[in-house]
Amino acid sequence: MARRQPGPADLSAWVERLVALLVPEGVPPISARVLGWLIVCEPAEQSADQIGPAIGASRASMTTNLRLLTAMGMVTRRTRPGERTAYYHVADDAWRTIIQRQVDAVTAYVDLARSGLDLLGADTARAGRTRDLHDVFTWMARVFADAPPLPPRAKD
Repeated sequence: MARRQPGPADLSAWVERLVALLVPEGVPPISARVLGWLIVCEPAEQSADQIGPAIGASRASMTTNLRLLTAMGMVTRRTRPGERTAYYHVADDAWRTIIQRQVDAVTAYVDLARSGLDLLGADTARAGRTRDLHDVFTWMARVFADAPPLPPRAKD
């Protein structure tokens, strides 16, 4: 049985599921929609004028949110010879980059908690919240350290 091609409503629904995951993490809704669209759109590389109507965003909003996603390393901007239009696509290692930043942040929290315990005295009542910070992020650092390596990146 042949797989049915997803229609615009199917793609929009999928994008909104991604938005629901990213917005609580601090990603602006339009940025999340742009990223979601760039994950599922065809062709995979699109201009702001193509992305905006697909997600219901204004040109001004597209400019701001594409800059943000580019700065985050999630989206890459390209131009084509002889054209002034910029095209955007999901960066090749976007997800690996985001996860590595999170791993690095865990290490930074462990270091911060250790210095806080040194500052306050590890065994004092005052250091209780800092011990909790230390314990949680030390556990998370162990989880990352014991995780199997990522599989090779899938080719498009």
